[in-house]
Amino acid sequence: MSPIDTLSFDWLGDTLFNIILFNAVLVGPASFATGHAMALAWRPWSRIVGYTALLSAGLRFFDYGLAGGELWSIGGFILGWVVQFGIAAFAFRLTRVRQMVRQYPWLYRRKGLLAWEERH
Repeated sequence: MSPIDTLSFDWLGDTLFNIILFNAVLVGPASFATGHAMALAWRPWSRIVGYTALLSAGLRFFDYGLAGGELWSIGGFILGWVVQFGIAAFAFRLTRVRQMVRQYPWLYRRKGLLAWEERH
């Protein structure tokens, strides 16, 4: 193993390639769907915290079961949670902006990708 893989295995529970693969390909779309669903149901963004923690726990299990990573890696769990939370929060904000602009076009207009502003 390379020194980077050794370091990432010690701190995060698996090789860097597997961490990126599982975060981006396997669980990333589920996080995006979670954020999107929370916004569509008009739920508060704070619920994303718990759901992404569950996704991160599932990510650790998949990493352990499919790639032989360490199951009880706290660093891997925290990194996975941060990445999944970021993806879900982005999807939530993207969907919420679209909802506000489409549902209340006389009140709001889009201001960039992730913001809206009041019409005057």
